[in-house]
Amino acid sequence: MLQAYRAGELARTDVCDAHPELRRAAEMCSEAANEDCPICEDGELRLVRYVFGPRLPRHGRCITSSAELARIAGRRGDFTCYVVEVCPGCGWNHLQQAYALPDSC
Repeated sequence: MLQAYRAGELARTDVCDAHPELRRAAEMCSEAANEDCPICEDGELRLVRYVFGPRLPRHGRCITSSAELARIAGRRGDFTCYVVEVCPGCGWNHLQQAYALPDSC
């Protein structure tokens, strides 16, 4: 996607399309990715984690700390964690990683 954007095949609005809730999560309950945004090159990327599994909301649970992630990993059931890179400034977002808990917590 970045290559297509840089080649002029995609508009900025096509790649900077984060949902308002994802941008809010990036501002309020995320951790620094220690990388600049590849689109605006101004903002620092944030990592937002969502976990899906039994007895969690249908839309998943936004993880606010490593302790919360560990607690969920300790529960019975199959849980999947999705890590999304988000630029709160321009709205660029990308699924960085998905993994089953407790494999990588």
